[in-house]
Amino acid sequence: LHLTPHTEQRNATTRRLSSRQPVPVTAPSSPAPSPALTMSSAASLLGSRAALLGHAAVGRSKSSAAATRTRAVTRASIAPPPSGSSSSSSDAATAVDVVAKPRAKVSMVSLGCPKNTVDGEVMLGDLFANGFDIVDDHEESDAVIINTCAFVEDAKNESVEAILAAARLKSDSAAGGKQKKVIVTGCLAQRYAEDLAVEMPEVDVIMGFEHYKDLPSSIGGLLGVETNADAGAAAGSRGRVRVGTASPPFRPEALRKRLTPQHYAYLRVAEGCDHKCTFCAIPGFRGKFRSKPWDSVVDEAKALADTGARELCLIAEDTNQWGMDIKKADGRGLAELLEALANVDGVEWIRILYAYPSYFSDPLISAIADIPQVAKYIDIPLQHINNLSLLRMNRPPRQHTEELLHKLRDRIPGLALRTTFISGFPGETQAEHEELMAFCREFKFERLGAFAYSEEDGTPAADYPDQVEMAVRELRRDQIIAQQQDISETYARSRVGSELDVIIDGYNPDFEAWTGRTMLEAPDIDPIVFVSEPEAGSGLTPLAMGQMRRCKVVGTSLFDLEAYPIR
Repeated sequence: LHLTPHTEQRNATTRRLSSRQPVPVTAPSSPAPSPALTMSSAASLLGSRAALLGHAAVGRSKSSAAATRTRAVTRASIAPPPSGSSSSSSDAATAVDVVAKPRAKVSMVSLGCPKNTVDGEVMLGDLFANGFDIVDDHEESDAVIINTCAFVEDAKNESVEAILAAARLKSDSAAGGKQKKVIVTGCLAQRYAEDLAVEMPEVDVIMGFEHYKDLPSSIGGLLGVETNADAGAAAGSRGRVRVGTASPPFRPEALRKRLTPQHYAYLRVAEGCDHKCTFCAIPGFRGKFRSKPWDSVVDEAKALADTGARELCLIAEDTNQWGMDIKKADGRGLAELLEALANVDGVEWIRILYAYPSYFSDPLISAIADIPQVAKYIDIPLQHINNLSLLRMNRPPRQHTEELLHKLRDRIPGLALRTTFISGFPGETQAEHEELMAFCREFKFERLGAFAYSEEDGTPAADYPDQVEMAVRELRRDQIIAQQQDISETYARSRVGSELDVIIDGYNPDFEAWTGRTMLEAPDIDPIVFVSEPEAGSGLTPLAMGQMRRCKVVGTSLFDLEAYPIR
């Protein structure tokens, strides 16, 4: 819940935390400015959207110097391909072979959901292995990749703004004699390739999912540089627009340049969606549901753990549906997969994101409840609770949803449920909205988000006659969020006095405090934990990014927690 009063409260919290620290750690003198502070206005706009600045790709602390408070800087973090992968030996060898060669520089602006993040990480891993350097500074790069999102209207607008900013940067560099290239990938490219080609002539290549494997040879050809990629790899996909099918086969995703901090990673277990929700365009450009094979998922988990990932966030369009399309041949479902992932050395937390309100078998519920490494946390977007709204959305009815929610709470002690709702869906009456509000007050979700309905091209709901005015959509969304803030504050206060494991996400210079999360908070979307430094003479090691620390919760800041380490 991104509310201004919350930001002010967080700042007050950091002041209180600071006052409790007897021996604060000082920042290094005269720190070098980050690349974001030296870029042009166009590059600054890119940098603000890139999810590259302000994240760290560092491993587990090996010295006390790791506790020094610095602004985190992303570095290349290439996980080796899983053993047995067809690319494991050749990619590793070629990555070494090209060290002595001049390497072209590529930067990326990665927008949208974690699934897009994984796509971006794999693209950057491919580029690195094939002779490119990955940089954060868009002015320095020879090519800028805009990995776009097209989920809702705001996401599309953000993607277009980033493309335009890259185009301005390209124009500025041309004036200085440099031929910078702009490549557009992601869902906007997959969904609106021809429109982008017409409206944005500055873009050099518009590339869809099927051709991501051709990215190194494509960029090498644009820049006129030699790469390790097969010279004929992209022979069949020349031209500016290279899209292809929305359901390409899986390819190895272990060789990555991580955009997340080193201690957590997103693990894609499936792709596509077979549901027919009337508001959603995703099946049209992400294709049919298909589970990633068992061995690929487990091997990628091992590779991610080998590069420091202690937390794996499982993602898909419908994560809990994993295995249902291959179970007759394979015999294993998500419950068995969770057990296998829990046995991967180094993995301490496994989190389920993007679950659908079906497919929760008794074995799966038992696995979530009983496997210690599986977070007692489920992200399960519900969209609405009124039966008429759900019928118009083509979603499961209220009785089914309520029975499932109560079953999950009864069977999984300490469960935190996260959900999202759509406000102002076509035909939603004031009474239907009030029913949703009443349900949320009664059920008291631990985590909840809401967004105003957005008409999506090609979806049945976009053509419904009874569209709700945007001002009403936004008002109803704000009412749900305001109500949830009170519920979230109460839930946070209920945790005061408890002792919890907290993963340290880093030192946040904006709040001048260390921040982390418990098992009941997902990265980026949920509340945080402010963690104070250990007291002098306590014998405890200083805080450092990526640590798992046992902490005692001593206070709250709205729905954030305040804690100090006890070991």
